[in-house]
Amino acid sequence: MNKTPRHFDKILSFYRANRRMPSHAEIAQAAGLRSKGSTYKLVNRLVELGFVERDGRGKLLPGRRFHSVPLIGTVEAGWPSPAEEELIDTVSLEEFLIRRPDKTYMLKVQGDSMVDAGIMPGDMVLVERGVKEKDGDIIIAEVDNEWTMKYYRKRGGKVWLEAANRKYKPIYPENELRIAAIVRAVIRKY
Repeated sequence: MNKTPRHFDKILSFYRANRRMPSHAEIAQAAGLRSKGSTYKLVNRLVELGFVERDGRGKLLPGRRFHSVPLIGTVEAGWPSPAEEELIDTVSLEEFLIRRPDKTYMLKVQGDSMVDAGIMPGDMVLVERGVKEKDGDIIIAEVDNEWTMKYYRKRGGKVWLEAANRKYKPIYPENELRIAAIVRAVIRKY
């Protein structure tokens, strides 16, 4: 089990309140540390664990585990079962959802052509560039100068795009099909 280091919650609170990382002096003040040595040890431990990083000039930045969320167990989606809450681990949503941060971006969904795939208007999709598409992938593509999100379909040498809503017909490119990215995750807030 990964345990959150002592005083990290104070650094996170500072970040949320000020929308920036604290300086070493501000960390010492927030954590109630009196010596520079104690602050230095705390920061080094946070770097070692991936909660913070240093840029080329030594300035502190949020690390890969900075925004991690506790993973406390599983929940039954079928028949109810007794719930037992136990901290299993912490999971960074960014680390869980994003394989290659430098190739990933987000788009807001408009339209209802993918509702049967569970992608609703207003959802956000995380998409990854630079990946070779395969039959069945949900892709972001430019087809005949129009952008869309659909299933990529390929049988033999024939390629088309397919909606996940019966009221839309398949799209067969007339001139050009350019795949921009593959959908990796759907994000919906309730």
